[in-house]
Amino acid sequence: MTLKQYNVLKRKRKQENNDVQVVPAKKISDELVTTKPKWINRHRVLIFATRGINHRHRHLMEDLKTLMPHHRPECKMERTKTLQVVNEMCEMKNCNKAILFEGRLKRDLYMWIANVSAGPSVKFLVENIYTMGELKLTGNCLKGSRPLLSFDESFIKHTHYSLLKELLTQIFGVPYHHPKSQPFYDHVYIFSILDHRIWFRNFQILTEDGALAEIGPRFVLNPVKIFAKSFNGDILWDNPNYVSPAKYRQSLTKKAAGKYINRIEQKMAREASKPEQSYALNPTDEIFKGELLKKALEVQEKFEALNGNEEITSDKVKRVKKPVTEKKKAVVKKKPVVKKKTIKKSTSKSRLET
Repeated sequence: MTLKQYNVLKRKRKQENNDVQVVPAKKISDELVTTKPKWINRHRVLIFATRGINHRHRHLMEDLKTLMPHHRPECKMERTKTLQVVNEMCEMKNCNKAILFEGRLKRDLYMWIANVSAGPSVKFLVENIYTMGELKLTGNCLKGSRPLLSFDESFIKHTHYSLLKELLTQIFGVPYHHPKSQPFYDHVYIFSILDHRIWFRNFQILTEDGALAEIGPRFVLNPVKIFAKSFNGDILWDNPNYVSPAKYRQSLTKKAAGKYINRIEQKMAREASKPEQSYALNPTDEIFKGELLKKALEVQEKFEALNGNEEITSDKVKRVKKPVTEKKKAVVKKKPVVKKKTIKKSTSKSRLET
């Protein structure tokens, strides 16, 4: 290839490049560009426990952590520290709400729910705990999905229950557009009031018709006190129906102590109410039950069998020999021994001498 041919090819390539239309950097279209939605509700819940909780209590805490994607974990708190330290821990973790599990004697579990910024805070006694692994239920939901909150009608009737409703919605409700959440509603939290307690249930939404399947966990919250501030302050409400678990166990031991006395009293009452004579039954009533001919034949056979037994017994009585009695030996009376009259002989001899 000569130099002239090379220059001709170069010019042709430049002309071709000039003919190509340059695409603008920005794409012009009627559709608006979708921007990432903003995460406005930035509530975070600090979930942790004190030392001395049971294994079941720990599993319940882990279940709540899996259900709440907006939580923040924390290590166990020492018992020597006061509850006001929780406010400082929440500030360090940048949390607005707090759930604290407090164990007593590895038997009883208390749960604190608090709004850290300005209050209030509530103390609950947790009863009837059933975890997800323990129940083995058929329900299932996506991890991080948002729940629907369903409250009983009785939450509106009383003021303290309405306050609890607002606090529970702020804590258990997952914020909209949370980074760790998913935009699905596939399960429901049901809060119902029965026997002055709040019953918690978690159900999966199977169909739009309202078919449900329970997921777990289950627990019952018995409210003890409501405080004006977070973990301190004035008492806004005190539960008059609350009985501490220690007093409840003490009452059970007292009932067991009087078990022997109750058993004796029941025995005496049973003997006093027992009738002296039972009901007088007529033996001929069996004849009128069932078919008459069969019953008549059965009664006749029984009567013949009884007569036959009586004859056999009478013959046996006749055949039985009288028992042999031992004869009494005749007692022979011995005659008294009579001495010989020696005196008469002597008298006769004397007479002869004379």
